[in-house]
Amino acid sequence: MKPRLIRKASELITEPHERAAMRHAGRLVAAAHAAVRAAVVPGVSTRELDAIAEQVIVSGGGRPAFKGYGGFPNAVCASPNEIVVHGLPNRRKLLAGEIISLDIGAEVDGHYGDSAWTYAIGEVAPAVQRLLAVAEASLYAGLAAAWAGNCVEDISAAIQDVVEPAGFSLVREYVGHGIGRVLHGSPQVPNYRTGSRGPLLQAGQAIAIEPMVNLGAAEVYTKKDGWAVATRDGSWSAHFEHTIIVTGGEPEITTFVMA
Repeated sequence: MKPRLIRKASELITEPHERAAMRHAGRLVAAAHAAVRAAVVPGVSTRELDAIAEQVIVSGGGRPAFKGYGGFPNAVCASPNEIVVHGLPNRRKLLAGEIISLDIGAEVDGHYGDSAWTYAIGEVAPAVQRLLAVAEASLYAGLAAAWAGNCVEDISAAIQDVVEPAGFSLVREYVGHGIGRVLHGSPQVPNYRTGSRGPLLQAGQAIAIEPMVNLGAAEVYTKKDGWAVATRDGSWSAHFEHTIIVTGGEPEITTFVMA
């Protein structure tokens, strides 16, 4: 969520019971996304989507990872249209032609899963369809670069090389992160080149990769509620994220692939 909440370095996830807990948490996150995806229709409120996701996580033996974290009051970050991240669920009903980014986390036995997806409510404008397609493609480009022996910068470069040539911008203030026994740990995983190769990726390392892509300019600001982060120019934004465990080849996506 917020960079100031990053507390310590994530450690390698090597023990079988730890892998099992992370996979369980990831399955709950994926199940929650499947449930809210089915409910994302005109007229639904983000508060209703929040309740659906929380019920799935709790009934599956997990705990909503975001609820109470740093004071966040809900299970889901619900961010419509120009809200980039950390939107608070409320009674506002979604309209046809809008988009909604839903960031969902779950904790099982002290291990975490975290995934965000941006959904269209009915038919959206062609430019918005392209925004969603490019943002999702950039996530998978980053995932493809996340193998042991590469560096964090390889992930960053892969994402940037999809987004910026397509004419979109990447949010700079919010980045991916280490995960596992902590929800937000190091290393930070930028979605753009920083000029440093960054840490070397190791097998067993768990990270969350999450490009945030704007239709307009990259600049953002935090709204008066202290949580929701919006684009400065009011352009719409898309957010896609998966939790992975790094291997010597393709990463293991613990939060699975949403259809």
